Amino acid sequence: MLEQQNNIIRIEQDGKEYILIGTAHVSKYSAEEVKEVIDQEQPDSVCIELDQQRYQAMMDGNRWKDTDIFKVIKDKKATLLLMNLAISSFQKRIAKQFNIEAGQEMLQGIKSAEENGAELVLADRNIQVTFARIWGGVGFKGKMMLLTQVMAGIFSKESITEEELEKMKNQDSIDSILSEFTEYFPRLKKPLVDERDQYLAEKIKRAPGKKIVAVLGAAHVPGITKEIGKTHNLKQLNKVPPKSKWPKRIGWIIPIAIVIMIIATFILNPDAGWRQMQSWLIWNGTLSALGTLIAFGHPLAILTVFIAAPITSLNPIMAAGFFAGFVQAYFNKPQVGDFEQLNEDVYSVKGFWRNKVTRVLLVILLANLGSTLGTLIAGTDIARLFIDSLT
Repeated sequence: MLEQQNNIIRIEQDGKEYILIGTAHVSKYSAEEVKEVIDQEQPDSVCIELDQQRYQAMMDGNRWKDTDIFKVIKDKKATLLLMNLAISSFQKRIAKQFNIEAGQEMLQGIKSAEENGAELVLADRNIQVTFARIWGGVGFKGKMMLLTQVMAGIFSKESITEEELEKMKNQDSIDSILSEFTEYFPRLKKPLVDERDQYLAEKIKRAPGKKIVAVLGAAHVPGITKEIGKTHNLKQLNKVPPKSKWPKRIGWIIPIAIVIMIIATFILNPDAGWRQMQSWLIWNGTLSALGTLIAFGHPLAILTVFIAAPITSLNPIMAAGFFAGFVQAYFNKPQVGDFEQLNEDVYSVKGFWRNKVTRVLLVILLANLGSTLGTLIAGTDIARLFIDSLT
């Protein structure tokens, strides 16, 4: 039996009652509604749309103080950390606009579960698994479009009203949003929405007790309502797709081809070979250094990447940004205050460049981007000179 009232759906199935609360993640009203429903219903379990990683991050506001920036660089997680910070800034900026806390409805669900003696269930799939399944399924064009859309949304100055936030909880609005979303990213909806609907539905079904309250983003409520009557394989939904071997192969094929063309050109036409060498050194070094400069990198980081980029571009195991980031972090090391200030600085583009933590991450990202562009431009020039030498 299914009963719907505003943002709340009640489902009775197999002797259990499920109460799904559709929320907006930055809405003060959503948090108040969560408290009211849990206090009134006195459920055995409260499920929230968080995984263990996001739960710990939400509960430990001081986690940034213990971050080792050198370990982040060494483990090649700088770009991932930068994207996580950038994505979180979107919700935080809206939350700040309304003087509320991002994810307040989830925090209220955690608090109300404890106050009412209900068991807390972290019902969402691990965010890294979701990212891996998304990234592995959208293709190169989809990845570029996704990054562009995410960054455009993050740094947009546009504000929204409380009424617009509450409209997000209307099922028709959600359906239209998802319809537009999947038009641009048709392969993204499955891992981001459909699979998580299945995962959340199965976790909610497995929650202990006879009465279960689930605090969910409104976009997931229609899907969970359809999926909760089915059985889903959590192990399969948690499976990370194997990485394609082709990117690694191409990463070696391109530099090997460039080296072969330079050697062959030197044999055929030494003058053209020297021009190839100059093109490789200048384009790689200059564009990597320019990227580091745009990130307001330390002068020695700029010099380091100018020297390192032409070498690292011939070795897929190394990255120019790795060296630039280490030098930047050494000479402009983030202090405790920078980590404490992250929550404020990620509200704006200016804050990303001002904070020493995010500046290190930007140095790495933009140095690598410059090196990639340099490789493409210089590689094209080298191929042209090689073909000319054959004629």
